[in-house]
Amino acid sequence: FDGNAGAAVVYEPNSFGGPKENPAFKEPPLKISGDADRYNQPRVDADFIQPGNLYRLMPPDEQDRLIQNLVSSLKTVPEFIQERMLKHFYKADSTWGDRVAKGLGIETLTAV
Repeated sequence: FDGNAGAAVVYEPNSFGGPKENPAFKEPPLKISGDADRYNQPRVDADFIQPGNLYRLMPPDEQDRLIQNLVSSLKTVPEFIQERMLKHFYKADSTWGDRVAKGLGIETLTAV
């Protein structure tokens, strides 16, 4: 046992048919000053402002290392996951997305 569940998918959501949340264990609404329940925070483009700013603050040599590390790691995953990740990089900074896409040999994504 390596403490990391081997190669098993142990998170949700996932793209490999791994475990899913069991609705039988959903927390019931809590009485506070009325009913309380979970709120799924929508993913908005504002989520990508901070990482884009950080990327643009990096000196060129740090950007190069980041791109090299991402390309090296993403080369081993299925293409649909590479494309999903590229969409995140493009939302943060178009140059970031372009550089990772080029490193992976994927044509630049036009619609993000």
